[in-house]
Amino acid sequence: MRWRYRDTVLALCTLAFFVTMVGRLAISPVLPEIVETFSVSNAVVGLSLSGMWLAYGLAQYPSGVLADRYGERLVILVAVGGSALAALAVSVAPVFGLFFVSTILLGAVAGLHYSVATTLLARTYDNVGTAVGVHNSGATVAGLLTPVVVAWIAVRFGWRLAVAVIALVGIPSAVLFAWKVRPTEPRRPETPLRDRFQLGPISELLSRPPIAFTLVIAIVGEFAWQGTASFLPTFLIEHRDLSTTLAGVFFSVYFVVQGVAQIGVGAVSDRIGRDRALAGCMLAGVVGFGLLVTAAGLPSIIIGVTLVGIAMSFGSALMPRFLRELSAEEQNAGFGLVRTVYMIVASLGSVVVGLLADLFGWTVAFGFLAASLAAIVLALAINSAFKLGY
Repeated sequence: MRWRYRDTVLALCTLAFFVTMVGRLAISPVLPEIVETFSVSNAVVGLSLSGMWLAYGLAQYPSGVLADRYGERLVILVAVGGSALAALAVSVAPVFGLFFVSTILLGAVAGLHYSVATTLLARTYDNVGTAVGVHNSGATVAGLLTPVVVAWIAVRFGWRLAVAVIALVGIPSAVLFAWKVRPTEPRRPETPLRDRFQLGPISELLSRPPIAFTLVIAIVGEFAWQGTASFLPTFLIEHRDLSTTLAGVFFSVYFVVQGVAQIGVGAVSDRIGRDRALAGCMLAGVVGFGLLVTAAGLPSIIIGVTLVGIAMSFGSALMPRFLRELSAEEQNAGFGLVRTVYMIVASLGSVVVGLLADLFGWTVAFGFLAASLAAIVLALAINSAFKLGY
């Protein structure tokens, strides 16, 4: 196969997603050390992570608006370079207040990437489900490398240096993207930014029944994703008595499975439909969380982590479900808008899971995630059985 420019765009968007995901994931493997350093609870640290994901979600709609005004290339460059600098700020924070603010800043700049990159790929590729699956594999590689590398560095040199290493990846990636990706033509360069935030058009788009239904699925699924990404290593350490290093290895396995499954789920959803692929992912998650909570031994952990990884690959089927309801002119800002809405609500995943763990233990916390995914399966089944058209 001949390498084409669109392959370069896909490859570098995937690399950019890798960088922004590394920045957000680097904190989770060292949560116990952060709790000890600042003498705070799981719930308080979970609040900082929820703040990060909230900022990540809030950045989605403005990122689409900015891309329409200035082009996707510039927005993605800011996301990659900003993530590297924000991670440095997290690593040097002397008190928890500055750590909290820096974590939120990290979420905000990282949030500029995904919506814009996805709509750029939708403009470039016909089989957008497959392209989104490949793009999402950037998160997989981040999930593979980040927990192991961060845990290894943290054990030897401390969590601060482990988080600071992100800049060594982010800055060269930003330079490479600026060098190889051509400037992109803005869709609405003359439209005043304030006109894009009027409530009327926003309400009309969000009230369309297929978009509203997909939003509900996205909120519940992303809630589970964020709770898992924030606390899976801590769950394995405290509930399954694994070492920090071994928990990091399983966290990597989780992301490896998620990445491989994302490509497959995207391709399968192109063939058999988005909803069937989504239902299969969620059902795998119900079984996976159930095994992690109730079954003992390493084999059950391996199977449980694998099934949860498959479940969290749902985005490759979900994102095209949104895009099919949006016109070409709506995709940048419209897709960013729905991402903002569902990620704002889903950002509570980290603090809710941390609070449930503090109050009732990890069985209740992760059992709640299993029940949430089961609700998605039920909703999809009802929509299909009664042909509601959502």
